Amino acid sequence: MTSLFSSRVSRTCLSLAAAGVLLGASLGAQAATWRGWNVHPDGYPNSLALKSFAEEVAKTTDGRVEPKVYNNGVLGDQPDAIEQARSGALDFGNFNMGPMGPVVPETDVLSLPFLFKDVEQMYRVMDGDIGKRFAAALAEKNLIALSWFGSGARSFYDTKRPIETPDDVKGLKLRVMNNDLYVQMVDALGGNATPMAYSEVFQSLKTGVIDGAENNFPSFESSNHYEVAKYYSLTEHLIIPECLCVAKSSWEALSADDQRAVRAAAENAAQEQRRLWAERVAKSRAIVEKAGVKINEVKDKAAFQQRMEPLYQAFTDKHPELASLIDQIRQTP
Repeated sequence: MTSLFSSRVSRTCLSLAAAGVLLGASLGAQAATWRGWNVHPDGYPNSLALKSFAEEVAKTTDGRVEPKVYNNGVLGDQPDAIEQARSGALDFGNFNMGPMGPVVPETDVLSLPFLFKDVEQMYRVMDGDIGKRFAAALAEKNLIALSWFGSGARSFYDTKRPIETPDDVKGLKLRVMNNDLYVQMVDALGGNATPMAYSEVFQSLKTGVIDGAENNFPSFESSNHYEVAKYYSLTEHLIIPECLCVAKSSWEALSADDQRAVRAAAENAAQEQRRLWAERVAKSRAIVEKAGVKINEVKDKAAFQQRMEPLYQAFTDKHPELASLIDQIRQTP
């Protein structure tokens, strides 16, 4: 009798243990560790905002989704990271729209020079119906855009003179990113565009291989380019948004409640990134001004925009379906 009772107890314990293992496995299967790509270093506005995003998602989903952000581009360069997210090998990332064109042709619109009036107008555009149109185009390529970050306004800086009118660009050798639109932009202003790796710019400025480059205040300051290029002209010719994008496969694996939680966290992260970015711009500007950089406002940006009309015409001839979208952006107050 005792032996029979012991046998039954043993079988019961084994059954309970097995059930516990199955329950644990089920709970483990529901938890997802998300890998996220970020090109920026620790402490950068985008990195801090992504950290907040990860923490909020883990909290509001009760640990069902636990994002981990990998900074400094350690998971690959941006084109590779975009493809990894599209395939589901990465779960999310903070992607600039500049390199997105080969994957989502509509986003090339956002690389057109002098498209936006200023950074605040860009935010209004991307937070509205036009932003939803870009998000829909991204979704067709397996990227779910949850919110829009800023990357500031890029302006020209050089070693020769302030740039106040388009004619002031004439003859200047200016480094640009490797994109035909940016080469055409400088050519239209009479300058000599020089595509070059960012890591080569400082030495090239110092030795006179180039006369100048273009970028935002935080990059101008953190790269130490201000030590050589003492003229910074606020042309603000490129204002390119960035997305906080989630892989479509990762997004569709979420419950409706968790999707709402993740989207809310992304929208909160965008507001934090924009605030931190504005603070960093002000800080960087103060640093370079103190170092003796002469900063000049460009009063007549319309003159620069007029020089871009042939570039726009060539773009819309190639992409006639995007002409109305360009007009809508330009007309947004």
